[in-house]
Amino acid sequence: MPYGDNDWLALTAEPTLEPELPICDAHHHFWDFRMDRVPYHRYLLPELAADLNSGHNVRSTVFLEARSMYRPDGPEELRPVGEVEFVQGIAAASATGLYGPAKAAAAIIGHANLNLGDDVERVLDALQAACPNRFRGIRHNTGWDPHPELESRAAAGELANANFRAGARVLERRGLVYENVVYFPQLAELADFARSAPDLTIVSNHIGGLIRVGPYGNRDDEVMPAWREGIASLAQCPNVVMKLGGVGQPRYGFDWHTRSVPVGSEELAESMAPLLTYCIDQFGPERCLFESNFPPDKVSFSYNVMYNAFKRLTGGYSATERAAMFHDNAARIYRIDG
Repeated sequence: MPYGDNDWLALTAEPTLEPELPICDAHHHFWDFRMDRVPYHRYLLPELAADLNSGHNVRSTVFLEARSMYRPDGPEELRPVGEVEFVQGIAAASATGLYGPAKAAAAIIGHANLNLGDDVERVLDALQAACPNRFRGIRHNTGWDPHPELESRAAAGELANANFRAGARVLERRGLVYENVVYFPQLAELADFARSAPDLTIVSNHIGGLIRVGPYGNRDDEVMPAWREGIASLAQCPNVVMKLGGVGQPRYGFDWHTRSVPVGSEELAESMAPLLTYCIDQFGPERCLFESNFPPDKVSFSYNVMYNAFKRLTGGYSATERAAMFHDNAARIYRIDG
């Protein structure tokens, strides 16, 4: 099975559409020696730069925590600071211009355990000290599902936990961003949490955590209405913004990663459009931002094909709306210049 190999991805080559359109890639990762991440056990600046330089006008990117390069010792709650130190060095290397014009990791999202409550302040202080010019917030995964086939990263009901909400209030007070991951049955819980912290900017990752495999496979007649209802509820919270992407992961139920020849942007746009345009309709272009989610999504399509598809499916929006979703919203939310 090819499953994302670069030689396999090269079998579907396309000219870049609208190569001048500015892009801020709002979500990608770095890691090394991650043998559980086949085929991308290594995705560092050279690998990202090859994707960024494949044709589109990517001006900057946002790094999202990936449980990578944690400190090997010291207090457990401070070990994630190692990841931010690691990425700060990569960002400095990118800023030299030697890897291309894009500023990789111009904003950095780390991890802090919000269940620490008020005590999360000292972790945020350490993250800020490790990255004084690029640290913009944290991601704390609250994905939980009762089905054992799915990996839960949190306890049931964590978004309502008093300590968790106290930690979120620290983020809110400091003007930092909170990145969230849930599974789609939890979207109502996320909306309730968002209402409890109205001044906290909450970024919902990967169109709200849709799942169409495993216990939710072959159940679109139930799953899709539930997902749409959850997205509509979450969109009522003005402090929540939605990332458009993540759909290349196999759990979204498409077969792209299994094909002998990778999907092209026309079919990809047609397949993604019902999901992404529903999010845009609910949140409005002013609260949506495109993400690559590379390298996880790279198992299904190349960077060039992916952004071609994003451009195709937004062809009916105004120039201002497209600029917002491709670049301006991310630049504003993550305070990125250029």
